[in-house]
Amino acid sequence: MENSTHCKGVEAAKDAKAPALAPSKASRRAGVIIVCLAVFLVATVCVSLMLGRYPIEPGQAIAMLVNQIPGISIDQFWTDQQATLFFNVRLPRIVLAIMVGCCLATAGAAFQGTFQNPLVSPDILGASQGAAFGAALAILAGSAAFGVSLSAFAFSIATVLLVLLVSSRAKGNRILVTVLAGTMISSLFSAGVSFTKLVADPTDDLPAITYWLMGSLTGAKMSNIMLASVPMAVGVIVLFALRWRINILTMGDDEAATMGVNAKRLRILVIVAATLATAASVAVSGMIGWVGLVIPHLCRMMVGSDYRKLIPTSMLLGASFLLIVDNIARLASTSEIPIGILTAFVGAPFFLYLITRKKKV
Repeated sequence: MENSTHCKGVEAAKDAKAPALAPSKASRRAGVIIVCLAVFLVATVCVSLMLGRYPIEPGQAIAMLVNQIPGISIDQFWTDQQATLFFNVRLPRIVLAIMVGCCLATAGAAFQGTFQNPLVSPDILGASQGAAFGAALAILAGSAAFGVSLSAFAFSIATVLLVLLVSSRAKGNRILVTVLAGTMISSLFSAGVSFTKLVADPTDDLPAITYWLMGSLTGAKMSNIMLASVPMAVGVIVLFALRWRINILTMGDDEAATMGVNAKRLRILVIVAATLATAASVAVSGMIGWVGLVIPHLCRMMVGSDYRKLIPTSMLLGASFLLIVDNIARLASTSEIPIGILTAFVGAPFFLYLITRKKKV
């Protein structure tokens, strides 16, 4: 699988530097898929706005949104309770699901190309475990939701910086050393999380830590979303702008040098951007696995390994996937199912299918 992905990335990188030619059939097909995914995401958002235990009709949802535009006033035909539910609960949660799904899938695709390994996920450098440790410490300290998110984000960034520092001082293959350092430091922070659970108050703090580790979008608030949107947007925009250069990274450092690209500098830039997106996502949603591992593989099956198409496809499909899973999480039972559990139920069997199918991806 890895060799196949590498070869496809080499071809895509060469195509990225080639002169502009008439779009190929595969390129046109990829463009159609991206447009269809964008339409599907919009449709999923529209349906999600109306789903819930307290129904809101399509006309009411549209009117409430339009009524927020300055200079437009619509006679109210919805209740104040519906408006409160719509703007304070349902809309923030939908926006957060889109942002987190987009960021995790995009970061996963970028990491897989950067490390030339299709089994890499956004937490390969310990971002998720660092965030978990930071959140656990904040919960033990009695911090509010904002303090927990801020601590998780700070520890996530610090963990990846520590990994990069350790890998820069180690000898050997740079990519392999970075991955190994990420695995070891992630293990250390995982042990730290276990220790915080050991000393936590079993009636208050321990349930809060455990629930945070399972991942959830329940506490979505526009204030937190606005703060998280800055690092999310920076990370995703940088990755989108560098999508054709990630093709070059899949070729290896020597090939990249012959094409005038500083692979080391580019790899650091991609890692930093992907880490920003991942850290901000984990900080506001908890640990949600499999999105950054499975979605890029599924997108690769749809549009190929050219990162010029793979990155936007991952953004759209990741957002749609997490939004659908979150709808299931909040509607499947009377007590909400943590979204991290559902993504594992969906992602693990699908990934087993991917690695056992005869045709390589």
